[in-house]
Amino acid sequence: MNKADNHRLEQHPLYGKLPLELSQNIRSANPWWIGEEGIEPPKFKRWPFKRMFALVKSGMTPATVLMGTRRVGKTILLRQTIQTLIGEGVDSRRILYVPFDELPTLRGIQEPVLAISRWYEETILQESFNTAANKGRTAYLFLDEVQNLDAWAPQVKNFVDNHSARVLITGSSSLRIEAGRDSLAGRVTTLEMGPLLLREIAELRFSFKGKSEWGDNGLEKLLSMDFWIESANRGKIDEEIRMRSFQAFSERGGYPVAQEKYNTPWHELADYLNETVIRRAIQHDLRMGPRGQKRDEKLLEEVFRLCCRYAGQASGQSAFVPEIQQALAGNIGWSRVLTYLRFLDRTLPVRLIQPIELRLKRKKSPAKICISDHTLRASWLQEVVPLDSPGLAANPHLSDLAGHLAESILGYFLASIPNLDVSHFPTRGAEPEVDFVITIGTRRIPIEVKYRKRIDPLDDTRGLRAFLEKSVYNAPFGLLVTLEDDVVVPDRRIIPISLSSFLWAR
Repeated sequence: MNKADNHRLEQHPLYGKLPLELSQNIRSANPWWIGEEGIEPPKFKRWPFKRMFALVKSGMTPATVLMGTRRVGKTILLRQTIQTLIGEGVDSRRILYVPFDELPTLRGIQEPVLAISRWYEETILQESFNTAANKGRTAYLFLDEVQNLDAWAPQVKNFVDNHSARVLITGSSSLRIEAGRDSLAGRVTTLEMGPLLLREIAELRFSFKGKSEWGDNGLEKLLSMDFWIESANRGKIDEEIRMRSFQAFSERGGYPVAQEKYNTPWHELADYLNETVIRRAIQHDLRMGPRGQKRDEKLLEEVFRLCCRYAGQASGQSAFVPEIQQALAGNIGWSRVLTYLRFLDRTLPVRLIQPIELRLKRKKSPAKICISDHTLRASWLQEVVPLDSPGLAANPHLSDLAGHLAESILGYFLASIPNLDVSHFPTRGAEPEVDFVITIGTRRIPIEVKYRKRIDPLDDTRGLRAFLEKSVYNAPFGLLVTLEDDVVVPDRRIIPISLSSFLWAR
C-alpha cells in the first residue's frame, strides 16, 4: 500500500471506528465498562472452569479455544471467567466480550475481530495493548461463537502475533474451529466440553460434591486394574447419589438446561433441544461448505435422523443409502452420505468411532455411531428409552434399544477424553467383535458392553477373552460394562463395572 492509499484510508469516516449501532451493541454487551453489572451467571461451575481460567490468566499460549456443542454452557463459563477476573480486581475496562452469534450489525465489516479490537484499543482501553501489558495491565478478549465468521483464525493469528493480550475463543462447530486451529498452531490451547458428566448432574441437581477416582483425568490411571476396581467400589460406596444422578440422566440427559428445568414437560424440552441444538447446528454451523457452497439441509437432517436410529451401532452403506434414497426420493450415493456423516462428526453432536487399525491394517468396517446425548435422539425421533434399571424393568421391550444407547453413551464419553485413542474391534475371521478398544501408548484395554439384567460369565465375555489371549494386542485386562453392580466374572483379567459407576469415575 503506497502513501496515497494510506492517506485515503486514514480519511475514511470509519477508520479506527465502528458503525454507531455496532459500537452501541458492543457497549451494551460490556456493561462493566461503566460500572454496571452484567448478567449474573449461575454459581455452578462446570468441570473445565478451573483449567480454563488458569489458561486464560497465564497459559503457555496467548489464546485458548473452548469447543462444545450448542447449549452445553460455553457462554456461561465465559461469563463466569469475566466475573472472576473482575472479582480479583482486574480493571473492568481491560475486559472485552464480543458475542459474534448475536451481532447482526457485523455484516459488511471485512475483518470484524481486528476492527473491533482496534476500536476497543482506541476507545475503551485508550492505550495500545502492548503498552498496557508492559505496565502490568494486560487486556482480556472474549470472542464468543466465532465459528461463523469468515476467516476468523487468520484475524486471531494476526492479533496475537502483534499484540500482547489474553484471548478466549468459544465455538460450537469443531469442523470450523479445527480448521482455524491448524493455522493457529503454537498460539492456542484447546479444551473440549460435552454434556454434563454424571458427577456434575449430582452437583447441579442434588448439591452433591465428591472427589472422583480419576482426579486430573490422567490417562496412565486407565492402565491400572486397581483404578477400575476402586472405581467400581467407589460407585458402590456412593450408590445412593450415583443412582439418583443416573436416573436423572436417564430421564433428562446431560444438557444443563434439561437438568436445571427438570420440571419442564418432556414435549417442551424436546422442542427446545430440536431447535437450539440440532436445527441450529444443521442450519447455521454446517449449512455453508467450502467456498460458500450450500449443503443440502434436508440430507443433513436425514443423515442425523439415521445416526439417531443407529446410535451405538456400526451401520454403514447398506443401512444408510436405501433409507435415505427412499426418504428423499433421490439417487444419493454412499460417498455423499459419508461426507455428510463426517460433517456431523465434526460438529460434536455425533462421534464416529472408527474400526481399530492393527499391524498397519484397518478392517473394512463402518464406524460406530455415538450421539452426544440420548435425549437428542429421543427428541428427534420422539422415542424415549429409559436407561436406569427401574425404567427398563417397567419397559422390558426397550432393553435392546437401551443396550445400543449404552454403547453410544460410553463411546461418546470415551471419545471426549483428551488424547485418548478410541476404536471398535469388528469381527475378524474367527475373532469375535469387541465394542471398544482404548489405546494408551503401546497398550490396549478392550471394553465390552452387556447392558442387561442377566450376564453369562462365559458367553458374554467371549470377545474380551479372545482379545486378551492375543499377546500381539498387548492388553493386560478387559472391562465388562453392565447394567447392574453385582456382576461376578471368574476370569480375573476381566473387571465388571456398571455403566453408571464407569461414568461416575470421572
